[in-house]
Amino acid sequence: MQDISFKTDTHMFSYRIAGIVVHDGCVLLQKPDDDTGYAYPGGQAAFGETNEETLKREFMEELGEEIEVGELKWVAEIFFPWRGKTCQQICLYYMVRFKNPSIPLSGSFYGIEEMEGRRFKLGFYWTKIEDMEKMEVYPENAGSLMKSIDSGVQHFVYVEP
Repeated sequence: MQDISFKTDTHMFSYRIAGIVVHDGCVLLQKPDDDTGYAYPGGQAAFGETNEETLKREFMEELGEEIEVGELKWVAEIFFPWRGKTCQQICLYYMVRFKNPSIPLSGSFYGIEEMEGRRFKLGFYWTKIEDMEKMEVYPENAGSLMKSIDSGVQHFVYVEP
C-alpha cells in the first residue's frame, strides 16, 4: 500500500489518522525511545483506504489489536520540522475502543512500528488525562483538547517552532 504523502526538496506532506483511546481516566499515547514527545497512536493513510480502515490497520500492525472506530473529534493542520524539511500534516483524530484487549490497560508496554523500511519498538503509555498538560505531547494543546473532548468536532492549527 502506498501512503498518502509526498516530498519536495524542502517540504513534506502527510495525511495521518490517529486514535484517541480512553480507559479509567487515562489516554493511550505512543513514543519512540529516541523521542522526547508523545503522540496519539495511528499512522499515515494509504491510497484507497478509508480513515476507519487506516486506524484498524495501524492498531493491528502496531499492537495486534482489533478496534472499533467511533466519532471524529479533532481535525488538525500540523506544521513541524522533519529531517531537515518542513512537514505539513493533516491529521484526523477519532475515538477508538479495543474489542477484546490483550494489551495491558495500565502502565506502559511496547508495540512494533514500521517506518521507511525499518522495524523498531514503539513505547505505549497509559497517561492520566490531567497529567498531559505537564508533558510533551504532540500536538501541544492535546491536554486542553482532552478536557473538552465532548464538545463536538474541533478544528485547530498547530505550528511547532
